[in-house]
Amino acid sequence: MRRLSKTSFFITGTDTGVGKTVVTAGLARAWLAEGYNVGVMKPIATGGKPYKCKMQNSVSRIPHSQLLSPDVKFLIKATGLKDPINLINPICLKQPLAPNLAAKLSRRKINLNKIWSAYRELKKRHEILLVEGIGGLMVPIKDNYFVADLVKEMDLPLIIVIRPSLGTINHTLLTIQYARARGLKIKGFIVNYDRPGKIGLAEKLAPSAIQKIAGVPCLGVIPYFSRLKPDQLPVSYFRKIIACF
Repeated sequence: MRRLSKTSFFITGTDTGVGKTVVTAGLARAWLAEGYNVGVMKPIATGGKPYKCKMQNSVSRIPHSQLLSPDVKFLIKATGLKDPINLINPICLKQPLAPNLAAKLSRRKINLNKIWSAYRELKKRHEILLVEGIGGLMVPIKDNYFVADLVKEMDLPLIIVIRPSLGTINHTLLTIQYARARGLKIKGFIVNYDRPGKIGLAEKLAPSAIQKIAGVPCLGVIPYFSRLKPDQLPVSYFRKIIACF
């Protein structure tokens, strides 16, 4: 594998729950295993749960409550990265909803400057930065600001995580078409088996059909992991993917 120069990717999905966090963590672990300085970022998360942490630069070091989403917790455990949580995930909201709705219920305003400040700092710290989105490209972060707007401003190539099941051709082609309409760059898509089940014709034929119709490469296929512990996430499948980068 040729040595990559400093680069970043934005991991999005055709929907929520398709496995963006698993793919982000797996790619990070694979590049870490190759000796790269890798960072991960989840700019905005919802469904956060309270946890106790110690205030940085505090003399008293008194623990206080913050919100931590399961996705961010998984990323940190999978990679062992030591970046502060407020850099990895600058905005976390309690309700497991689209960010604009979660913010309204919490009576909070989403401060995009927090995202940009954390993003710039992580880019300085790491050779490779993997930015995981929330849901799909049309998820509203604010009423008039979507995930696609964030990707556009970051100017990062997309890695699209898709399901293998029936219906994924439609969902994936819609995502690709919208991304292109917004002028977003697409690196390729990854098929992630997020649940057990028999592999039928739909699962076997969908990746090649998407490649042929959309002209976007399938970067790899990730099988279903029955016992998914973040610090034991296998890297062999992800190493095959990054070998073509």
